[in-house]
Amino acid sequence: MRAIHFGAGNIGRGFIGKILADAGWSVTFADVNETLVGQIARDGRYPVDIVGSGSRREEVTGVTAVSSIGEEIVARIASADLVTTAVGPAVLPKIAPTIARGLEARVAAGKHAPLNIIACENTIRGTTQLKDAIFGHLPAAVAAVVEIEVGFADSAVDRIVPPAPPVEGEPLAVTVEEFSEWIVDRTQLKGWTHDIPGMELTDDLMAFVERKLFTLNTGHAITAYLGFEKGLPTIRDAIEDEGIRAVVKAAMEESGAVLIRRYGFDPAKHAAYIEKILGRFANPFIRDDVARVGREPLRKLGKGDRLIRPLLGTLEYGLPHENLVKGIAAALHYRNDGDPQAVEMQAAITEVGVAAAVDRFSGNALPAEVLAEIAAAAQI
Repeated sequence: MRAIHFGAGNIGRGFIGKILADAGWSVTFADVNETLVGQIARDGRYPVDIVGSGSRREEVTGVTAVSSIGEEIVARIASADLVTTAVGPAVLPKIAPTIARGLEARVAAGKHAPLNIIACENTIRGTTQLKDAIFGHLPAAVAAVVEIEVGFADSAVDRIVPPAPPVEGEPLAVTVEEFSEWIVDRTQLKGWTHDIPGMELTDDLMAFVERKLFTLNTGHAITAYLGFEKGLPTIRDAIEDEGIRAVVKAAMEESGAVLIRRYGFDPAKHAAYIEKILGRFANPFIRDDVARVGREPLRKLGKGDRLIRPLLGTLEYGLPHENLVKGIAAALHYRNDGDPQAVEMQAAITEVGVAAAVDRFSGNALPAEVLAEIAAAAQI
């Protein structure tokens, strides 16, 4: 079975690419980084250091790589059984034309075997976003065939793959945490008959998408922003601060109350899930800088993302949200001259004030009284 994976960075190599290769798939990475592509194509393997309570090194084999902007990738898509991505949500529209060309070549060649496309991104329904972008580049006749023969399955992904210092003599080595979760919407797959360890199929994807968004992503962001305020360098340093840990845990409990109401999650099991997330943040083997996790604050303050979306859920069900507000207020203190979104955020706050700025960032999603709560908590 042949898989194309867009994105040969640490996440691509350490997460989805590894799962597929471990399951015996022939994996071709596609990337714009020519040096990285050349190294993978030359070596055909790379080491993955899995860190945690059972730290170990595993070797990924049977992989290759091609340029994601050349002609070879088009031919490979035309004959693939699976296409996955780990490029970042903003990059999905940029790879859509290439995937569209591959699908057009596939239809022209008369290949009717099932093909499934899965965007493994840190966003809600990333594959649906990718599908919309791809169909914008397909002729109508080709689009009609693709709609019938190609599956576009949304997924939820979860694994911390922080930047790590390069290993001398091992440019492809990547470090990941032990925990990983890849959940795929079974109802959107076409002709799927494969069993891939590490991939879980579900008929209720949104429950898992929001569980991860409201717990890991919400907690991760709030830990980063509170840590930044206190001058703490890493997520581990931040979560080991008793005051920060208390706010982060309480915020995840507030967002968790939304999940329990919305999806009927078992309260005890969700409480255990929160504790597992807190333990992952404290992993002593992973150095995850708060500045990195806090990047792109405007995206995180969007109405569909990790800070505002759970807050909106508490408003929907009339639930407490004091600690979510504290987390949002902390985000407004994030400063990073190397992050255009952080610069834009501070400029907007200076120009119009906290309440009006958050109203703008969140797409006018919050009522005035909640904007006032955030402004009071931010004290800017």
